[in-house]
Parts: sequence; C-alpha cells; structure tokens
Amino acid sequence: PRLIVGRETFDDAGIFVLSDDVALVQTVDFFAPILDDPYAFGQVAAANALLDVYAMGGEPLTVLNIVGFPSGKLPLEVLTEILRGGQDKVHEAGALVVGGHTIIDEELKFGLAVTGRADPRRLLTNAAARVGDRLLLTKPLGTGILATAAKLDRLTSEQHERLVASMTELNASASRAALALGVRCATDVTGFGLLGHGSHIARASKLSLSIAVAK
Repeated sequence: PRLIVGRETFDDAGIFVLSDDVALVQTVDFFAPILDDPYAFGQVAAANALLDVYAMGGEPLTVLNIVGFPSGKLPLEVLTEILRGGQDKVHEAGALVVGGHTIIDEELKFGLAVTGRADPRRLLTNAAARVGDRLLLTKPLGTGILATAAKLDRLTSEQHERLVASMTELNASASRAALALGVRCATDVTGFGLLGHGSHIARASKLSLSIAVAK
C-alpha cells in the first residue's frame, strides 16, 4: 500500500511512502553516447536521469553511477570526463554521488540510478490530468533530431551549444513552480517524444489529449 506510484501508469519514477510527510522517489536511466564530447555526454546523461525526479515533484538526494565501458577500445580519460560531467550536474542539483557500478561492455553506456524525496501529498504524476487542463512545455522539443544532426556534423557551433544547454538544463525551478501553483500532472518528455509521453498521460488519466499545431 505504500507504493503509491508504480509501473502501471508509465510514470517517470516510482514513489514509495515512508511517512505522512516523506516519500522516496526512485528512477534509473542510462544510454549510449548521443554527443561526441565525453564531458557533455556525462552532463546530458545525468540530467536525463535527474529530470525524472523533478517530473514527479521530487528533489534528488543521492545517485549511483551506471557505466558500461569498452576497456581497451577507448582511453580511460574518456570515462574520467564522462564521470566528471555527471558529477558536476549532480552537484548542481544539490545531490551526491554515493557510488555506482561499472562493467566492461562492447558499447559505452552511462547513466544514473537516482533516489529523491517528495511530499506524498503534493506529487506530479501521469495519472492526475483532468478535463480542461492545458499542456505547458517548460523546454523546447526536437533535441533528439538535433542530436542526430550533430552526429552528422550538420549543426553550427551556436546550434550545438544551444542543444547541449537545453539537454543539460535541470527542471528544478519548473517543478517547484508547478507544485506551488497546484499542478498535479507532469512528465519528462524524452525518448518517447511528445506524442509517446502524451499518450502515457492520457492512458493513466483515462482522458483524451488533444494537441493543436499552429502554423
């Protein structure tokens, strides 16, 4: 009964109640590099995991690094820079790296397992949308397409900087503002895109979500 958000609603993280005032927020996310710069990739991967906690109305506390590293194929300095980028982003969030686990893998992978806390009476979930709610985006869409373009060297240096800045921006302020305004439904738009994550909200909330595109 203390597991109040599980896997059934396709939410960004699980919520386990410890007391009337405190709940644990837990999530894990890792992936292969989407940027060539190791430090930037570390920051992007860390932000991607941390954002899941903010999407639930939580505050990150501790993280564990998850690493798959092709030993012998890449210099150890690459891993050092990835971990440094991740740690800097974790510290920006006010959380701590408390350990982790590494394996030798054919393909480089990095991410975090994040534990946070939240008030169980004030949460953001996929299942809380109501008729008449409006969808508000706190960050621009399209980073997946631009990241692919970056790998093909089709972005200017300015465009690349804006891409990295967007993918590494934390949603702490947006999360706190949402809770202060009484918002109850939110999600972090990442791998499934706007339509995929929108469908998760619609299914969990048992509503229809309509998106009108203005030209």
